[in-house]
Amino acid sequence: MTMAKLFYVIGASGVGKDSLLDYARENIPKNSDLVFSHRYITRVADAGNENHVALSEKEFQRRLDMGCFAMNWDSHDLHYGIGIGINQWLAKGLNVAMNGSRAYLARASQKYHELHPVLIRVDQDILRKRLEDRGRETAEDIDKRLERARALDDLQHSKLIVINNDGDLHQAGEKLIDVLIGKIS
Repeated sequence: MTMAKLFYVIGASGVGKDSLLDYARENIPKNSDLVFSHRYITRVADAGNENHVALSEKEFQRRLDMGCFAMNWDSHDLHYGIGIGINQWLAKGLNVAMNGSRAYLARASQKYHELHPVLIRVDQDILRKRLEDRGRETAEDIDKRLERARALDDLQHSKLIVINNDGDLHQAGEKLIDVLIGKIS
């Protein structure tokens, strides 16, 4: 029996992780043994383009205290959590795709030996334009995000898979699907 895989999708802000995960959710073959995990975030539900479950700070802390998260981290003054349901799905032999945190990758890799990081990358000029177009950050904030994105170029992991999202969504989305269903490893 093949061990189930945890696909841990990461990348800098603006590279299109959420768009690619949404594309995969909508286009994954019906007979696939893959499920998608939601993130629980202390951010309003309609903020940005991210598919997540919004929690208040108090509700997040209650769930954390009760052991409802398989993983949790803080980033940009927000709390993020992945529900313990992923453990049950993996135990059933289902593959799981999730939107992870690059800062939490080492810890997640220690906890989940079946973890396969999927790094989404974009050319720096394209990334700058995407960040400018969304209009949420100052020029200084964008420069900081670009610097953090460049740091991902040095990311090392024995199971790392890289997807370039410079072109149209369909092309990178199909490559992500191929990774998630095992056509590319």
